[in-house]
Amino acid sequence: MAQVRLRAALDALERLVGGLGTAFLALIALLTTAATAIACVVGIGIVLVPFAVRLVRVVADRERDRLSKTGPELLGHLPAPTRLRDAVADRAVRRELAWAAVHGSAGLLLGIFAIALPINVLRDGSFPLWWRLVPPDGATSSIGFPQVHDTRGALFVSALALVWLFLVFYATPLMARLQEAPGRRLLAPAPGTDLLLRVAELTATRAAALDAHATELRRIERALHDGTQNRIVAVNVLLGAARRAVAKHPERADEILERAQGAAEAALADLRAVVRTILPPVLTDRSLPDALRSLAANCAVRVDVDADLPVRCAASVEATAYFVAAEALTNVAKHSGAEHATLRLRRTGDRLHLTITDDGHGGADEHGGSGLTGIRQRVAAHDGTVELSSPPGGPTVLSVSIPCGS
Repeated sequence: MAQVRLRAALDALERLVGGLGTAFLALIALLTTAATAIACVVGIGIVLVPFAVRLVRVVADRERDRLSKTGPELLGHLPAPTRLRDAVADRAVRRELAWAAVHGSAGLLLGIFAIALPINVLRDGSFPLWWRLVPPDGATSSIGFPQVHDTRGALFVSALALVWLFLVFYATPLMARLQEAPGRRLLAPAPGTDLLLRVAELTATRAAALDAHATELRRIERALHDGTQNRIVAVNVLLGAARRAVAKHPERADEILERAQGAAEAALADLRAVVRTILPPVLTDRSLPDALRSLAANCAVRVDVDADLPVRCAASVEATAYFVAAEALTNVAKHSGAEHATLRLRRTGDRLHLTITDDGHGGADEHGGSGLTGIRQRVAAHDGTVELSSPPGGPTVLSVSIPCGS
């Protein structure tokens, strides 16, 4: 029971600290909007309206993302209006301003108080150890009284730490809910808005899926045209030469046929390689973890695989995860300069999580032709998410989450 209570308190403190960050941003956005409104009186604020409205929308969307991680998903709104009349008439903008006012004041105070609680526990709990080292007027509890002059008073202050500890365990979950309540009520989209946003999201997802499909077809076409087709043409030429040699130079026919056989074997190897990139047999015959281990074994960089998948996912989901891992390990081997990489696969609820980490020099650029755009397109086709962290100097962490059903 105590462990559950501790976990709930720590979770609430984390949410309150996160809310403190968005509350500070909400206060900045609110002050910016107020300054813009005052400037509109003299006319110069009109040009600042789009910036102020957009700032409020960005901060509100950040709060939506934060709240969506611990509760029902809060979808964002359509693009913010750019004209003053439209902004005043937009119900969503008015609700976001109301949220900024409440969260930038009450939410800010709740976040500050939440941070103060564990600090007070440590300060007052250790007070008997150091109260003699401070000036007499500073020998007080964390709330400024009582004034301590002897050991009995110091022990009384240390007893206050139990009160702060009680509040940490029992009040912080309530405080977290109070801090989040305005956002859950005021930042929820109006009826019908979520449907419009979902349609727009599905349209974008469909476009990404079609782009990924077209890219994959072009890749297969290039592989067949540049590799397998050329080798088959070589086989045909060599067989023609061998046929002519049988009539004129029989002793050379065997050598030419041997070369033709080698070209045919190379063409077959190329064809098998192309087929494996479409859907590797090990993925079909065995499992995704086995397919990932096979990828790691063939990578030029040492790769540790930590894959635990108790049940099979849909074939399309497993194929996408395999493609992501193959593309990521190719990038690691070619561009990262890494000596070691790790590949972690887990299923949590109805989502498949794949993380590839390497100890290379970092600085991965999504627009530099490293295949990350293709990864995003393939994952977006499943309504999945891709997160990339690659600071200069490393490490590089690619995290992919794909819905895979319940």
